[in-house]
Amino acid sequence: MTSRVLVTGASIAGPTVAFWLDKAGYDVTVVERAPHLRHGGQNIDVRGSGREVLRRMGLDATLLANGTTEKGTRFVDENDATIAAFPVGDGSHDGPTAELEILRGEFARILVESAGPRTEYRYGDSVVGVAQDADGVDVTFASNASQRFDLVLFADGIRSSSRELAFPAEAETTPVGLYTAYGVLPKGPSDDGWWRWCNAPGSRVANIRPDNLGTTRFSLSWVSDDGGYEGASTEQVITALRAKFADVGWEVPRILNSLGPDSELYVDYLAQVKAPRWSNGRIGMLGDAAWCATPVSGMGTTLSVTGAYVLAGELARAEDHRAGFEAFETRMRPFVEQAQKLPPGVPRIAHPKTAAGVAAFRGVLRLAGSKPVQAVTSKFLGPDAATLELPNYVFRS
Repeated sequence: MTSRVLVTGASIAGPTVAFWLDKAGYDVTVVERAPHLRHGGQNIDVRGSGREVLRRMGLDATLLANGTTEKGTRFVDENDATIAAFPVGDGSHDGPTAELEILRGEFARILVESAGPRTEYRYGDSVVGVAQDADGVDVTFASNASQRFDLVLFADGIRSSSRELAFPAEAETTPVGLYTAYGVLPKGPSDDGWWRWCNAPGSRVANIRPDNLGTTRFSLSWVSDDGGYEGASTEQVITALRAKFADVGWEVPRILNSLGPDSELYVDYLAQVKAPRWSNGRIGMLGDAAWCATPVSGMGTTLSVTGAYVLAGELARAEDHRAGFEAFETRMRPFVEQAQKLPPGVPRIAHPKTAAGVAAFRGVLRLAGSKPVQAVTSKFLGPDAATLELPNYVFRS
């Protein structure tokens, strides 16, 4: 039986697949490039089949207890007047705010703390070379260490450098035309526990969201046909944001004035990953490295958690790794492809370019937020994640 597995990435997909592989009797090493567990990050949510996986892990209640406390989503104008409000879902019909909203860092912490006795976390290192044969994979690390594993699983993000070692130039990374800058700022008196969304002409959006750590999370997004800022320095990003959003009111001046060393600023040019295969011999990949659907899909974390469970389960019950990888891809690929089908016009439809476009968008929101239609529209404002039937895999402790 295959017994020693290396997993790259200690965010969501990596620790989740490690959790289940450990339960299946594998010895698991998770390697993370960062020098320690990364506690930063913005709100993420888990829906549908992802929630069911968390229940089977025994973590659902813990994650809910460590959630962001978000009450729902309010679309507001420049004066903070509510245009439409959508309260938090109950898990059966989540809208923009799901029942389980949690900071990425809090989620990762809880997953890592739940690791089984056969799992080891190794920080401050990364994979720089892989060479496989019929019996295993020889891995070279940036630390110059080398080690042999039976399987290697890449789960280290959309721009995974590890992926290129085994799947060179195979994955297609397609931008969706949207920049988003994320960060944290001190909690203010106007932060009331709701996710507040404000549009501005020029295809710009500002968001403020609560967290459970005594601070407030923000994001600034804008439509763009050109990338580049994701590789810029923090100082360059701050300068660009202040120029891009200089004329926007609402809470934006507060956000711009707060930008500095403590902002945990991160900017990304959102893109989807589509790979023709998710395994190559004894090497596989999952999560954003394999199929990133982008945050605008609302499905990223759900796909990571669900995919990790399915991959571990199929490997555990297969006669060999080849059959396990094949069954995993057969089961997951239709689910992933459906999640990657963004609604027509997304993300531009939610980022109107003109003042007239902003007014029209707000008119639609007012209708959607009215009581007679809200029960129906909330289902369309949140992704349909409850579409994958999960097998009841048997994991031996």
